This record gives sequence, C-alpha cells and structure tokens, in this order.
Amino acid sequence: DEFTANNAGGPRLFEDSSPAPAARSGEAGARGTQPLLSNSNTSYNATDNSRASIYESPLEEVVSRAPVAEPPPVADADLTTDSGVDYDALYDDEDDGDEVSMENQGFIIQHLISQVKIGMDLTKVVLPTFILERRSLLEMYADFFAHPDLFCGISKGSEPKARMVAVLKWYLSAFHAGRKSEVAKKPYNPIIGELFRCQWDVPGEASTSSKSSAPVTLEDLGKPNPWVSDEQLAFVAEQVSHHPPISAFYAENVSKRISFCGHIWTKSKFLGLSVCVYNIGQGCVSVLDHDEEYILNFPSGYGRSILTVPWVELGGSCQITCSKTGYNATIEFLTKPFYGGKKHRVSAEVFCPGQKKAFLTVDGEWNGAMTAKWLEDGHSEAFVDTMSLGTVRKKVRPIAEQQSNESRRLWKECTAGLKFNNIEAATEAKFALEQKQREEAKARKVAGEDWQTKLFSLHGENWIYNTPLITRTAVPAAAAVR
Repeated sequence: DEFTANNAGGPRLFEDSSPAPAARSGEAGARGTQPLLSNSNTSYNATDNSRASIYESPLEEVVSRAPVAEPPPVADADLTTDSGVDYDALYDDEDDGDEVSMENQGFIIQHLISQVKIGMDLTKVVLPTFILERRSLLEMYADFFAHPDLFCGISKGSEPKARMVAVLKWYLSAFHAGRKSEVAKKPYNPIIGELFRCQWDVPGEASTSSKSSAPVTLEDLGKPNPWVSDEQLAFVAEQVSHHPPISAFYAENVSKRISFCGHIWTKSKFLGLSVCVYNIGQGCVSVLDHDEEYILNFPSGYGRSILTVPWVELGGSCQITCSKTGYNATIEFLTKPFYGGKKHRVSAEVFCPGQKKAFLTVDGEWNGAMTAKWLEDGHSEAFVDTMSLGTVRKKVRPIAEQQSNESRRLWKECTAGLKFNNIEAATEAKFALEQKQREEAKARKVAGEDWQTKLFSLHGENWIYNTPLITRTAVPAAAAVR
C-alpha cells in the first residue's frame, strides 16, 4: 500500500540513511512521510558524517568513545559563603515568584519593545533579568520525563498498536511539567558546553537508589550518569552550539531497555504583543527489545500578553512515526482564538499502517485532562489527566559534587540573585557567564579552533549521544531479524 511503500523502509535515527527534507516544528507536513523533521531554511553548518560507523561498531570502539571517569569537583569556596546560602535549596524551591507582573516593569519593557520590530529574530536581543526563570533551559528539557513511569511503560506493550498508543500518552503528558506556573518566564540560555544531569526513580518498580560514589567501572563507561542504577531513568543534556542555540539531550532506562535521544534548536520571533519560539528539531524513542524507533517533533511556544502578565501556550502540528511498524500519529496544539475559545487545547489522531482513518482520537488540554475515543467500537475513556497525575521529582547531585560546567553550579549566583530579589547581582552574574563565553569564542577564532562537544556528535542533521544504550547492549535475536 501507499503508506508502507513510503515508510516501511524510511529513514530511522539509528540507521545509515540520509535525512528526508524537513518541516519546521509548528508547520504541518504530510502524515508519516517525513519522519526526520527539520528545515532546510534553518540549517546550520556542520560536517555530515555517516551514522553507520557509530551504531554498527564493535564494543571496543564504543568503549573508546565513552567519556572517561570524571575527576572529582574542585572545592568551591562560594558554595559555603559567609551568607550561608544553600544553593541546592534554591533549586528545590518550587516557588518562582508568580506575583511578578510586567506592569511593574513598564519602562524596561517599553524600552525593549522600542528596539525590535514585528517578525524580528530575538536570538541576539538581551532580555531583562527579572523575567528569567531560576533554572537553565537544559533543566527544563528534563521535565519531558517528569512521568518516568509513562515513558518506561512504553516497552511493556505486547503489540505495536499498544506501544504506539503508549508513546502518544507519554508525549502528551510531557509538556505541562516544564511550565511551573501560568506566568511565562524564560529559562537561562545555556552557554556552550553546559551540561545538566539528573535521574528519576520509576513509580511502580522495585525500590531503587543511586549507586555510591565508588570508582567508575568499565561497565559504567558510556552511561549518561555512571552513578545511576539500571532501574532508574537517567538524563543528560549538553549545549552543543551557541549560534544557532542547539541543545541535545538523552535519557535511558537500562532495565526496560528504552532510550530517548533528541535535540532542539530554538528560534524566536517578535509578533507585536507576543513572542513565538520555534522548537526546531526532533526526538527518537528507541524500544530496543522490539527494534522500534518512534520519531517525533515538538510544538512551538508562544509568550502572550507580554505587556501585562505573560502566559505560555503551545501551537502547531506535530507527528510521531514508526517506520518499522507503520503506526503513526498527528497531534495538533491549538492556540486560543482572539475571541472566545479555550486555552491549551490539543487533539490527536492515531493511524494503523496504510490507513487514512484514525482508530483512536484524543482531545482535551495538554496541561489538564485528555479523553480518548476508540473509533473501532465507539467507546471513550480517560486518557491522561496531568492535573491529577503527580510528577516525579528529579534527583540532582548536590552542587558541591557537580563539575564546573553543570547547569546548577554555573548559574547558582544568578539563581540566588533572582530568589532574593537582588536583580543587580543576578544581572552581574549572568553577564559574567556570557562575557566569559564571548571571550573564549574569540580566543578559539583567533587560534582557528572549533568547539569540541563532549557527549554528543552531529550525524547528518541529528545530534546523537555518543554511546547510546543500543550500542552497549545486545539486541535479542528475534528483534534482529526483520
């Protein structure tokens, strides 16, 4: 059939194949025919290396690419200052100052708007510090996995249809945790080379705990976080590029043999009374025991009412496709109409291979309740309710144990300034980090050196974690036969 002809042998993230023409996140494309979603108009310069050498290499090559055991962090006197600031507690505090209103900062906002024009790219526009959220963008991406049980549960499905529905359920639950409140604030722009690491215990699974601080073994090499147990969900993100700003991130659960690799390149535009952030890029859910890859992209974000109390909504058409099974889904994030209508609406349709009529539809709010309707028999049921579905708090190593380039350690002074309403101190800390980044970039340019990423490499148009789970574990014989 037409769908199978176009997709059964289509490009997969972990195969040696050239990416298909791209469609920018937020723009509709032909259903299931473009699993690798990017945009030729927003391409970036990089070497196009073959993927085959990475995902078909022997174990000794994988180990040679694995990151070496990290040296212990250097003691930082600033972590135990005379002021007695507990920097870890600053990040654990969920209160992010929702009471802040742009009306109280009218002069600054008007001055900012006077410098921009409608349609202008905001990448190089310096935003006032007081609208910043107290965490890095890399940490916000970790919130895609705030429901680790839904993500890890994808591998439990006995049939391809059940696994496709499970991927959709996790995907639709993945966005609400990234917004701590109704008030829109902007996370810190990560500096190049910045890392963020964390892990989660998986609800419903055997009690787990992180490993002790024992030396890293050969078995641990290549893991995103060597101290994380196989039953936990591990996450690592790296800022791999500054111009354009590209974040790459990876998550895995060894015991469930499931992983995720993705990258997002943000591009902002000023729209008058709102700001649009295009999330250009893609992600891939890999279910190793079934040799399945689910390629997906991300909606655009909109900051509305920026002159008063700004709020965030999502918009655009997204896809989830599995080239092996042919199952696919389309998701529409619906922006609020100018008159009437509701906020945060989302709808989705799921299709069997080669079918143009969906077997499942989902409607509701991406930050609230969503209802599924099975069209085969007409019955409806609750699909996911993010209001009642509690998130799992991520676990992050204490700042004193982090490397100097990890997010919370890098931004701790800016975070402290925002928390205690010392905007001048926060601005100075932010400027110091950005100035250091500029000076280092200038030095590399003079020396004719390119920035070298640590954990991710560019292959075609995708940023891939250097030692993903698929290269460190054997694929079952049944899954290896196609």
